[in-house]
Amino acid sequence: MTILHDARRAIQTPDGRSLDVYLAGPEGGMPLLFITGTPTAGIPSSGLVETLAERGMRYVSFSRPGYGSSTRRPGRSVADVTEDAATVLEHAGVDRFHLIGWSGGGPHALAISALLPERVIAAATIGGIAPYPAEGLDYLAGMGKENIEEFNAAIAGPDQLIPFKERETPALRVVTGEQVAEWYRDLIDDVDRAALSGEFAEWNAAEFRQAVSEGYWGWFDDDLAFVKPWGFDLATIQVPVFVWQGGHDRMVPYAHGEWLAAHIPTARPRLFPELGHLSLVVDYLPRIIDELQSVGP
Repeated sequence: MTILHDARRAIQTPDGRSLDVYLAGPEGGMPLLFITGTPTAGIPSSGLVETLAERGMRYVSFSRPGYGSSTRRPGRSVADVTEDAATVLEHAGVDRFHLIGWSGGGPHALAISALLPERVIAAATIGGIAPYPAEGLDYLAGMGKENIEEFNAAIAGPDQLIPFKERETPALRVVTGEQVAEWYRDLIDDVDRAALSGEFAEWNAAEFRQAVSEGYWGWFDDDLAFVKPWGFDLATIQVPVFVWQGGHDRMVPYAHGEWLAAHIPTARPRLFPELGHLSLVVDYLPRIIDELQSVGP
């Protein structure tokens, strides 16, 4: 498997910003808009593109503002992603599409589902976080200590969050596939550590490096967006949403998936106690894609 750096192109948004856009696979294929996690860029792997191509699908993604070479958009909300997604879809000539949001991409995929319902055929979240605060959810319970520190800093505000980013970003900018499990530290247990090897680890590390190659502001703005109002109501989602969650997830605990499954009116829960945040993607991504395709246009 190779990392498809050559899939990237830069486009302009209506307000004059630049976005890194990634397109790969058959040009006539059904588009899958893949919203990557926090902190990652939209860079695909050949394995993912091949998995989609086997199903007649085309990979479409972009790096959110502040990641890679995408111009920062300070103060953005989760809902603001919809404007950039619409710009990317127009550039790619896409009308209707399937949608996946992994980890920190989950809330953004839910925003697109809520605000572009006429265009989303079906969506899936993979280890997606719940809104903060979420009634009845102990938000930080079950997270690894690094995420507890990060979310507490985001809740406290920019002055607390900046030192965290300044400490963590240098290692992330140069992390390799062999080192990435060590970088996760308390955020993974043995289930996810076993999944984080070989080609998948190389892709994960490449996503990290590209995301923070020009600074940590995309990561910073994601965190602040997660802990303020998202800008849309989950109850308004009309398209089918598959909620995939693993019980060994120490980045986004199992209870977040349960909460989302209970509060998204169109949710189709896929909750697996034996899987983790990373192993869910390694073991189940083809099935996730197949279930999206099972929802007709």
